[in-house]
Amino acid sequence: MARPTRCRRVCSVPKFDSFIPCGSDGGEQVQLTVDEFEAVRLIDYEKRTHEQCAQQMGISRTTVTEMYERAREKIADCIVNGKALCISGGNYALCDGSAWKCCGKKCGRADYAAKNAVKGKEDRIMKIAVTYENGNVFPHFGHTEQFKVFSVEDGKVTDTQVVDTNGSGHGALAGMLSALGVDTLICGGIGAGAQAALAEAGIRLYGGVSGSVDEAVDQLLEGNLAYDPDVHCSHHGEGHRHGEGHQCGEERHGCAGSEGCR
Repeated sequence: MARPTRCRRVCSVPKFDSFIPCGSDGGEQVQLTVDEFEAVRLIDYEKRTHEQCAQQMGISRTTVTEMYERAREKIADCIVNGKALCISGGNYALCDGSAWKCCGKKCGRADYAAKNAVKGKEDRIMKIAVTYENGNVFPHFGHTEQFKVFSVEDGKVTDTQVVDTNGSGHGALAGMLSALGVDTLICGGIGAGAQAALAEAGIRLYGGVSGSVDEAVDQLLEGNLAYDPDVHCSHHGEGHRHGEGHQCGEERHGCAGSEGCR
């Protein structure tokens, strides 16, 4: 019987999850998995050894070497042959920041975990934001025009307010929520870049939710909210399009295609 594949620990999902060469129509695509991306990030960008990378990702050095070589081959294929690079999928789990020993850096997730370790569920003070439209959960985080924000104390809602996003895009919304003191987000679809920004801000995500906003918050507080831990933004099953001819498949977390060299 084959040994099950060990899940690879990743600090955060990539902030940019696709690249397309200038002058290319992006018709041919290569998929780089998130764990392969993490190996390249640690070894080439942070200058870690294969042994250090293996320790941080919680896997063997041999596995790291195999992933790294596979990733470099894919990246070379894109550079040499002008193919689009889409980063998604893979066998990985996001670091929860509870100990922040894996990377030696204190991140937003570490602060969030430390705060919640001190406070029990019953006496936690929470601020929950939900993408909002006409009383329901708006399906696309990056396009929401409003959030409904719930202040919660001792497991009960004490105040609500509807906040306009004023046209803010994916990148600015995480900062907006952080400024409002939000620590939890409920939404429908959401791209990988936005997930990374939320994780860095220490905002816990419950994605893939639909239906009534108020009911979703009640279900979260009761501990029975149905959500998708592997949520991605599919825009009704079609890949996001950015620029001419660039489209990544359904399994993607959204694309960040080029509009040309600048």
